[in-house]
Amino acid sequence: MNATVLTDQFGRRIDYVRLSVTDRCDLRCSYCIPEGFTGFEEPEHWLNFDEIERLIGAFARLGVSRIRLTGGEPLLRRDIAGLAGRIAALPGIDDLSLSTNATQLDRHAQALKAAGVTRLNVSLDSLQQARVEKINGRDVLAKVMAGLAAAQEAGFAPIKLNMVALAGSNDDEIDEMVAFCMERGFVLRLIEAMPMGDTGRNAEYLDLQPVKERLRTQFDLIETTLPGAGPARYLGTADGGFNVGFITPISQHFCQTCNRIRIAVDGTAYMCLGQDEKFEFRPLLRDGCSDAELEAAILGAINLKPERHEFNESPQKILRFMSMTGG
Repeated sequence: MNATVLTDQFGRRIDYVRLSVTDRCDLRCSYCIPEGFTGFEEPEHWLNFDEIERLIGAFARLGVSRIRLTGGEPLLRRDIAGLAGRIAALPGIDDLSLSTNATQLDRHAQALKAAGVTRLNVSLDSLQQARVEKINGRDVLAKVMAGLAAAQEAGFAPIKLNMVALAGSNDDEIDEMVAFCMERGFVLRLIEAMPMGDTGRNAEYLDLQPVKERLRTQFDLIETTLPGAGPARYLGTADGGFNVGFITPISQHFCQTCNRIRIAVDGTAYMCLGQDEKFEFRPLLRDGCSDAELEAAILGAINLKPERHEFNESPQKILRFMSMTGG
């Protein structure tokens, strides 16, 4: 483990980077990318694999040990397993995970596991075909199920299923999703919709606090923790056979323990989902900066990290879509 500790101005240790490898996605989820959106980043602005490896290597030397590959949909990036292998091999990187909608996962699961990806988060907002098509904009339920089966066959365990809980769209399906995850051995994570871009602000926000208390009582769940660097607060069965996490940026924010930043596909680091502070690494990398200059830039960027988001006070503030920030 790298002895260096990367700390922001509020004393929070930053050891987790969510790295977007593309802002493209093959879905058009109602809370993320709108139908007809064309404002994607130009491919020549994407960080190439050498630039990514160099940037993440610098973060690792400064104490970052956890990397999550995100998008858009990261499996749309050509040779994603090759990139994963390069990142996994970097000194100091102890945990490499990936978030995916799983539509391409059946073709990539074995290669990702072999490359060193240790954990998967899969988006699944419904178990009903018609609802999946409505929420995600595409009829992909069969593809997602095939991807999940391939991931389990490849040896990924546990696999976390991310369900954005939407009032009036899928909130009546939470118990069914709990039963599905219990039966298949998945960890369920329920997520509150965030007001990012017009799609996020138009999402059917559901306060998860009452849901959490209902599930606690109904399934006799207790407070627990799971490996990973994310913000979920978990409940689980006493025997550890089932766990459900709650990601609640609106009803119970987790800013005081935030340990992460996000890097978009163009090398722009966003310090907070709900604020505008950012730093662009691509110009430095393409101007031939030294390792010392790159590390100094990272230290300066971390000091831009704000104390907390303002989703409650200023829900209209963030105009960029979630896919632009990096999941």
